[in-house]
Amino acid sequence: MTGCGNKLARTAGGVGLLVCLAFGGITPAEDEVARGDALFRAGQFAEAEKAYAAARTAGARSFEATVRLGEIALLGNRFPEAERLLQEAIAMQPDTPRPKELLAEAFCRQDKFAQAAELVKQVGPEAEAAKLSSFQGSAPYEIAGATDAAHVKFVRTDPLPVIRARFNGKEEGLLLVDTGASELYLDKALVEKLALSRFGSTTGMYAGGRTAEVGHARLDSIQLGDLEVRNVPVVVRSGGAMLRLPDQEPPVGVIGTVMFYHFFTTLDYPQGELVLRRRTDVRRAEVERLAQDSRTHVVPFWMAGTHTMVAWGKVNDSPPLLMFADTGLAGGGFLCPESTLKDAGIDISGLPSFQGMGGGGPVTVTPFKIERLSFGAATASGITGFFGGFPPASEYDKGFRVGGIISHEFFKRFALTFDFEKMRFLLTPAP
Repeated sequence: MTGCGNKLARTAGGVGLLVCLAFGGITPAEDEVARGDALFRAGQFAEAEKAYAAARTAGARSFEATVRLGEIALLGNRFPEAERLLQEAIAMQPDTPRPKELLAEAFCRQDKFAQAAELVKQVGPEAEAAKLSSFQGSAPYEIAGATDAAHVKFVRTDPLPVIRARFNGKEEGLLLVDTGASELYLDKALVEKLALSRFGSTTGMYAGGRTAEVGHARLDSIQLGDLEVRNVPVVVRSGGAMLRLPDQEPPVGVIGTVMFYHFFTTLDYPQGELVLRRRTDVRRAEVERLAQDSRTHVVPFWMAGTHTMVAWGKVNDSPPLLMFADTGLAGGGFLCPESTLKDAGIDISGLPSFQGMGGGGPVTVTPFKIERLSFGAATASGITGFFGGFPPASEYDKGFRVGGIISHEFFKRFALTFDFEKMRFLLTPAP
């Protein structure tokens, strides 16, 4: 930010002095940016947006405010607005990576891979840019099939839902259903068996702050019930990253948020099925009727990055906090940092710990019981929480506080529908 001395150097003496005295050494635009930053950090996105808009009014072309306004628009999938603001920010500071990263994300969410690739080549990993570029001339996530909805039965629901899929029309395997995953994850052995095109590797972060190398590839098609999805980006992991149970067929991958984003998706835990509805007017009306049902809890959400969907909730009588809807926590319903335990008045001293397995390897966690867990107006009692697996960096790595991960044990009481057009979760309790 511009300091008071620089402001004085550019302004006639008397006026500059008055500005410094009136605003404590910063300009009105900088003051609004600082206010917006505090609100954004607290997850108060609507109020932050007002402050950043005021900063642009006061500062005409405030770069910081413009980037944040583009980011907030992207959090709500308001793509035309996000693109306009981020392109304006790039024009202001062409060498700054952040607006290019956000604009690439906006393009990716709209399957505009060619435009995203040009930006990722400038600021992102080479492997990701190569994967995006490989879709030149083909539509990613192309949906085919005679029906407008697929009902894919869970092979099992616990400790996490698992479905069966067919890859490239020939190989079958089980997939974990997990919104904590972004793109389709496939086991390295299956990727090699299918001879998929590969584009190098990057590093991913998992539970406990552990990291692991992930590869990048693309799949010709995946069959999900009566629907086929063609031209699918893939993240490649070794088999040790998949949840394996004794005496059961092991999963060959994970299906997550980016795939679900292309449908009106429901994880119907009571009925034991994954429902994928095309975004047709008929299915759109069906989702709207569900939202109007008196039994359904409608919970607005925002999305950062490829899959971090956050909405307001509470733990016991804690202040409201943003929770990441990551359905892939086996054996529990909540994972949180130490600050949330303090806010909720939960004392875990003396409780036994055990070693669990996260995507990046072993993680030591301490289980505890939650009297009341709320997600919007949806509530549940007696949920198992874990302390120890929440990556410390994840509390603020999106620029705002994420107070915990809400997961399987909570959601399995509902049919959970994702509406990425109106950015809302619909939680319908079992009959």
